[in-house]
Amino acid sequence: MSIYNIGIFVGSLRKEAFSRKMANAVSAMLPEDFKPAIVEIDRLELYNEDLDVDGQVPECWKTFRAKVRALDAVLFVTPEYNRSVTPALKNALDVASRPMGQNAWGGKPGAIISITPGKLGAFGANHHLRQALTFLNVLPLQQPEAYLSEAGAIFDEKGCVCNAHTKDFLKTFVDAYTAWVKKIVK
Repeated sequence: MSIYNIGIFVGSLRKEAFSRKMANAVSAMLPEDFKPAIVEIDRLELYNEDLDVDGQVPECWKTFRAKVRALDAVLFVTPEYNRSVTPALKNALDVASRPMGQNAWGGKPGAIISITPGKLGAFGANHHLRQALTFLNVLPLQQPEAYLSEAGAIFDEKGCVCNAHTKDFLKTFVDAYTAWVKKIVK
């Protein structure tokens, strides 16, 4: 049996973020042959091309790039900030896609879950992220799309998904994602 190493990237840095709760919930739903790990992005220095030269590359960038390269697939769980992705998530994309010609994201199957306490399901963040991933040659799952609204009603006090409709949807999403990863990763 093949083992698939899945990197989960949480767009929010907030400790009790809905996106982190959702990342944990989805991790628990993955089958045995999928080994998920949240890849932390909170300690990455802001990308600055001036530092991306021998002898100056921040150690956190080197470590992060190596983690991304070692993954079989990626999953992004993000809130929406001003109709786009969070600055931390955008920075993570930039750090691992540089220097030019050394994109650590390239060729990996991926998927996006956007989540918000509002009504629109973080639609803007989902599509901005999808646009960036396409350029980075990540192969995002097209269907089903995952826009989760009213996040405050999804979780119980322990951070578990308590909404039956959301549980059913997540099962469908996880099944599609795992099939997608198995189709792409040989």
